[in-house]
Amino acid sequence: MPAKDELTAQRGELLVALLNDPAALAILRDQGWYRIPVAKAPKRWPPAWLAFYQTKVFGTEAYAVHYYGRVRHIRTIKRRDLFPNEFSNPKSDWDYYQLHLESLERLSTPIPSARWRRIVFIPTSWRKFAAAAEINDLFDDSPLEDRLWAEFKRLKIAAERQWELILTEGRYFLDFALFCRGGRLDVEADGDSYHAGKYNAEDRRRNNALGAAGWRVLRFNGREIRESLADYCVKEVAQAITNLGGLDDEGLVSRKFYTVPDGTAQQLALFEESAEYDLD
Repeated sequence: MPAKDELTAQRGELLVALLNDPAALAILRDQGWYRIPVAKAPKRWPPAWLAFYQTKVFGTEAYAVHYYGRVRHIRTIKRRDLFPNEFSNPKSDWDYYQLHLESLERLSTPIPSARWRRIVFIPTSWRKFAAAAEINDLFDDSPLEDRLWAEFKRLKIAAERQWELILTEGRYFLDFALFCRGGRLDVEADGDSYHAGKYNAEDRRRNNALGAAGWRVLRFNGREIRESLADYCVKEVAQAITNLGGLDDEGLVSRKFYTVPDGTAQQLALFEESAEYDLD
């Protein structure tokens, strides 16, 4: 990794992207570039760095970030020009960003995901990437969420950040998803605008949809998180976990160990029930 004086905290300077095809990894290694459809690129653009979250097809390297690189330059190109030997298909005229890397580097210690999950993009900062012990450490959506996450980690409350949930009513991203033996818990860090009434109607519909799907929702505003994190917010979460029978480890599987320069670390070996990635 770069020297400490290069560690910065600019939001979106590093993009964790999906790697779900061995052929894409071969292109990265042999030709030094990665592709993203222009229509599907994240809002924080362009990145100065790329890192790659690998899926089930990579076997022992699955569900973790192993590789990263600094972006050298980006160009926009048609898919037919990216892959001139590919048969014509509906995607042939799509515009792609072709991101060329200075080099493809391998992390000495991978960044694993503790639970199988769908991840497409995680825009983050280099500082968070360099310090991350697991995927949830990478998310960079709000300082309030970061404060809750730090407290959850300190108390060893297993949670998944920005958990994607697709229901009949729509597609939702939960700030924190907690899986309990007697149900599921969504913890939201709303910020100060929620209690000012700006989002009440929208959030009420969302709460109803999640409630019908078996989720209990807890919401905390900015003042509660800033001033009463330990003596109110976390106590409410702990009580909800207790009421739902405690945290459930289902979905977390046995750990396996790998050697790193400073000794031995552990990585979670994970599974996937089905793949629903379409970022090609």
